[in-house]
Amino acid sequence: MNKTRLFKKSLLAVTITTATLASQHALAAGFQLNSQSATGLGRAFAGDAVIADNASVMSRNAAAMSLFDRTEVSVGFNVIDSEVDVTGSTYTSPLGSQSVEDTTNDATSVVPNFYLVHPVNEKFAVGLGVYSNFGTTNEFDSNWGANTGTVITSGGNTVSAVPGADAFGGITNVTTMNFLLAASYRINEQWSVGGGLDIIYGEGELKRTSTANIVDAGAPTTVIGTTELDLMNIDASGVAYGFNLGTVYELDENNRFGLSYHYSPEKEVSGTVSYQGDSSIGDLKIPLPDMFEFSGYHRINETPFAVHYSVQWIGWSAFDRLVTTDGTEIKEYKWKDTFHYSIGGTYYINENWEARVGYMFDEGVQDELTSVSVPDSDRQWFSAGASYHFNKDQVIDLGFTYLVGESVAVNDTIGSGATQLSLDTTTKATAMLFGAQYTHRF
Repeated sequence: MNKTRLFKKSLLAVTITTATLASQHALAAGFQLNSQSATGLGRAFAGDAVIADNASVMSRNAAAMSLFDRTEVSVGFNVIDSEVDVTGSTYTSPLGSQSVEDTTNDATSVVPNFYLVHPVNEKFAVGLGVYSNFGTTNEFDSNWGANTGTVITSGGNTVSAVPGADAFGGITNVTTMNFLLAASYRINEQWSVGGGLDIIYGEGELKRTSTANIVDAGAPTTVIGTTELDLMNIDASGVAYGFNLGTVYELDENNRFGLSYHYSPEKEVSGTVSYQGDSSIGDLKIPLPDMFEFSGYHRINETPFAVHYSVQWIGWSAFDRLVTTDGTEIKEYKWKDTFHYSIGGTYYINENWEARVGYMFDEGVQDELTSVSVPDSDRQWFSAGASYHFNKDQVIDLGFTYLVGESVAVNDTIGSGATQLSLDTTTKATAMLFGAQYTHRF
């Protein structure tokens, strides 16, 4: 079984979770978390690398800070209510096959954010951002898949131990926080550039155990007790460092484009690392994906309407497997690079009110290998939001998204050959997100 308790660190924290057979409720492909602002949430993050309607734009493109002429502070949160249905499950071990009851795993999380942009002069601006790019939480009921494993004894000694279906479940709680120090420079009326240092901290809890029946080799059909198997135990923490670069091109006051790149490092996470009872396998190495994003914003001349869009590439092929520094392979993933595409519109109703809508199509990362621990699929986002300007200095933003994934047939495995465990099941993820944000300009 795998029992994994993991206090991870950086975006990696989430990665490690995924790789450790942890189930997750990430809201974008893989374990990416699109929840940097309520404003972006209300338009499915369409155009978010260039719109710059508040300071949260620095999380997508630091160069867009050049569009601000006053100091601005934005603070807010997003509430994520997610649900994963696991249905039609069949568990297969060397002892045979058996069905496992359906289950629904739901979770509610709050993701805070804070941003500060300060124009130093007409050319330079600096900023500070605190937000999350990755996150997951998921709990299987402790009874799900229990007693489907078997420990065979003889004379009081264990002959063999076969974990049950609960080896694929467990508890996963991972949070990450990104601290961004950024700066931008306006080259001329059309071009601006920017960049920043990402300091990523994360922590999490990951548990994998299996409750198995105990039988005697002489009477294998008679259960004489139960025992708990502990397959994995990881406690790790640390800080990862990345960077981002971006540019903005302003065609005119109503039309502009943004392009950004985020570099994510491979991280070694140190702490307690135990896999299948072996705690001398070194630290965990966790690869994270790089990201490119292109955005456009177009205010239709002499109208209160604007359209905006984004295309983001995420280099998930970097996350091919989870290994330790001594070469022990925890799990193979073979994820693929993905895109997400979003489009939205804004209606500037009057001096006080704005309304926005958006749609995103987000590609899943799983390819030839699938996993019940990562209920991944192509996802669709349906979003709406609004802004209310109390005056020229104070704004409150609200956003809502309904996210729906596809039903995916999953064949998840642990081990190989004669000792392989497998779970054939179907997963489907849905979520509702609500965000609120307050902005003050000085």
